[in-house]
Amino acid sequence: MRTGVRIALDIGDARIGVAQSDPHGILATPVETIRRGPGDLGRIAALVAELEAVEIVIGLPRSLNGGEGPAAAKIRETAGQVRQLVRKDDAGPAVRLVDERFTTVTAERVLRERGKKGSKRRAVVDQAAAVVILQHALDLERETGNPPGRPL
Repeated sequence: MRTGVRIALDIGDARIGVAQSDPHGILATPVETIRRGPGDLGRIAALVAELEAVEIVIGLPRSLNGGEGPAAAKIRETAGQVRQLVRKDDAGPAVRLVDERFTTVTAERVLRERGKKGSKRRAVVDQAAAVVILQHALDLERETGNPPGRPL
């Protein structure tokens, strides 16, 4: 298992959920929710630097049959912008795209089970989805010995 903090992003139209791993790549925890708009990608770059992240895992929405639609194209575009901000001269954290099917549904269910209701749940669901994305990626790497998803 590789070492170093990883960051996961659950990118939506209105918000970006952010999660981080511990340096040993065992546990994912929520960081914050970033409102989409001016400065959002700059905040991601600042978090990457602050947390000294070695990798950014970005959830890629796929259809049930594994195909990609317009939402995936938007995520790929934003992921490319994030990569440009954080990887100067091919130095900096790697950016990887991972399948995020069912992550928001899973996050909503977990939050409901923990008693989060209405606006309180909406305020953290993006972070929770990022945690689900990252934890799945960490678990998959531990099981297979390979980095998750595909590099950008």
